[in-house]
Amino acid sequence: MSITYNEMMETIRMVQMENLDIRTVTMGISLKNCADSDFSKMNQRIYEKITYYARDLKMVAEEVEKEYGIPIVNKRISITPIAEILGDATKEQAVEIAKTLDRAAKTLGIDFIGGFSALVHKGMTKADRILIEAIPESLSVTERVCSSVSIGTTKSGINIDAVRKMGEVIKEAAERTKGQNGLACAKLVVFCNPVEDNPFMAGAFHGTGEGEVVLNVGVSGPGVVLNALKRHPEADLGEVSEVIKKTAFKITRAGEFIGRVVAKRLGVSFGITDLSLAPTNAMNDSVAEILEEMGLERVGTHGTIAALALMNDAVKKGGTMASSYVGGLSGAFIPVSEDNGMIRGVVDNALSFSKLEAMTCVCSVGLDMIAVPGDVPATTISAIIADEAAIGMINKKTTAVRIIPVPGKSEGDMIEFGGLLGRAPVMAVNGYGSEKFIRRGGRIPAPIQALTN
Repeated sequence: MSITYNEMMETIRMVQMENLDIRTVTMGISLKNCADSDFSKMNQRIYEKITYYARDLKMVAEEVEKEYGIPIVNKRISITPIAEILGDATKEQAVEIAKTLDRAAKTLGIDFIGGFSALVHKGMTKADRILIEAIPESLSVTERVCSSVSIGTTKSGINIDAVRKMGEVIKEAAERTKGQNGLACAKLVVFCNPVEDNPFMAGAFHGTGEGEVVLNVGVSGPGVVLNALKRHPEADLGEVSEVIKKTAFKITRAGEFIGRVVAKRLGVSFGITDLSLAPTNAMNDSVAEILEEMGLERVGTHGTIAALALMNDAVKKGGTMASSYVGGLSGAFIPVSEDNGMIRGVVDNALSFSKLEAMTCVCSVGLDMIAVPGDVPATTISAIIADEAAIGMINKKTTAVRIIPVPGKSEGDMIEFGGLLGRAPVMAVNGYGSEKFIRRGGRIPAPIQALTN
């Protein structure tokens, strides 16, 4: 991939003035050959394999960052879902594995490690149950471990027994970290239709179809897109789409180039580029502000879903033309706590929980980094997960829930999580219950859309 002088100068401008960065380089590592009936051997193999393959990840990423002048914000690792190698381990031993993963992450100096995960969209094995039971404690005693659970797919339907359990798990995780405003829940994602090559946390895991080791890259650039639109204040919506496409092309081209350089120097295969626009709390680095630049007075008002659909589609079209291998989630993230525009929309009563849910029909993932009152029942959280999973199942797309029931907090309170996780206003949920529906259990059958053969 060759880069022209003009592209280099434009990239420098995007970095210095418009918050362009590589949000993450994520090394995926298979742990399949670490499985062993002897728990001590398995635990040691996990640590040794991760620290061997990723030993130079941080150093090389920082070298490339300095050499090319494009920030690489996060260096991360994704691994085989731990439930797949857990075997007959106990809950206590599953927690020990989480501690081992955390120790490996700290040794390597990487930000997060994802893959303390289980895929239970059709049913649960003994190992799946053990891992899910271990999630609250594991996330409360570790700093860098992230967890995800798949509870539904278009092909299999939705496992409501697992959905019910995850509502309980989220409540327990919040309670175990109540001194940190339920922070453990910020490291836990519940998925429908998860992808195997997602480089973003907290939902990353190294899927079954992946190779031994691979490097995936997640680019970002809401600030670049926002600034591009500001230069076209009178453009019609077709022209707006064209501006976003061209900008996404440039962002993705720079991101894939950097990812390939890092992969080559590490001696591993380059996997995919995730096109997702991922906001931060930095000024003008907001997805919501892009929508407002299109003409919305405040994100959440009427027209928000149409504007988000336009932007998401344009990002995909532009990014796809710039990348050899597009993967991951590739769209637009709308995490409330990590986007100043989203926060402002909630505070100004323009953006409601229901509107966010509707927005997930056309954006990249789902309900992300949403704080709710601590007294919300577990069955209500389960019902929220079921709703979001249904959107993903019917529309054949990835949807997810990352929700934090903040102990002791009520609607309107502002919660500080710090760092990349930002801050979040506590949002109201519907006060009517869903307990009987969730307690029915069983599986919601796969929809007719699943019958594609």
